[in-house]
Amino acid sequence: MMNIDEMKQKLQSRLKPSRYQHSVGVAETSVFLAARFGVDSKKAEIAGLLHDCARQYPNEQLINEADKRNISYGMVEKTMPLLLHGYVGAKLIQEEYGVDDPEISQAIYRHTVGGPGMTDLDKIIYFADMIEPSRDYPGVNELRLLSREGSLDEMVLAGLTQSIVFVLKKNHLVHPDTVIARNELLLRIRNTENEEKAL
Repeated sequence: MMNIDEMKQKLQSRLKPSRYQHSVGVAETSVFLAARFGVDSKKAEIAGLLHDCARQYPNEQLINEADKRNISYGMVEKTMPLLLHGYVGAKLIQEEYGVDDPEISQAIYRHTVGGPGMTDLDKIIYFADMIEPSRDYPGVNELRLLSREGSLDEMVLAGLTQSIVFVLKKNHLVHPDTVIARNELLLRIRNTENEEKAL
């Protein structure tokens, strides 16, 4: 496996400058969140840095890249090929960067739409992608505040909710994995609150 500096060098040569800057921002934010929530910071840094490595391909090429790697996808991804960059990236990290770690691979796979049974690393990469320093959109500062004060589940629930609202307002398709991830987190938080009330 390459060291982190070698990964940065290679990634920088493949992405446009703003995308590379975003990737470094996600890596740094992931390390911060990993330290806060007791997750392996090295894995978080690598997953954060490489989460968008498949953005080296134009959107229209992502379907071919997914097909080449026998990656399965549904109608939502076929309609919005950009969503495939996480799936393709999960394979690309091994092919081009020598990263053979199923936890990192899964976090990259899920960083755009979430998924069922998200691990803490999955949640960190998903959320770091939303709040890294170069992100600028309505509501990002509230999410950044949560990154310092909220629980990991509260943070990601807020992120998933905001993502669904954004997609609905644009009249785009909502990925079923995003709905599943949000429902799971909401139920878990509510169950925890009910248990605490019962004590």
